Amino acid sequence: METQNLQVNTMSRVSEINKVDAPKQIRTAAEIQAWTISYLGELLEVDPEEVDITIPFDRYGLDSSAAIGLTGDLEDWLGSEVDPTLLYDYPTIEGLVNHLSANLN
Repeated sequence: METQNLQVNTMSRVSEINKVDAPKQIRTAAEIQAWTISYLGELLEVDPEEVDITIPFDRYGLDSSAAIGLTGDLEDWLGSEVDPTLLYDYPTIEGLVNHLSANLN
């Protein structure tokens, strides 16, 4: 229960931080990757340099609710709709970024 509350509190904090950047604009692959790494670092309470873009999200311990939270916050930041199940189709940061940058631009 304590872990679940920590995830909710952390996701809320990350969400509040990233809503500042919400105006719709075209994001580069580098920006999307940096945002995702920063988000995971904050969520997992690790240094962003420890986040490997080739490791699947589930290996970082993201459960379905954390994955939905990530895609929702990413949608807010991008200003474009992001399918909540996208992390299942593109299970790494690298794959997600490649997909989003190809389809948003």
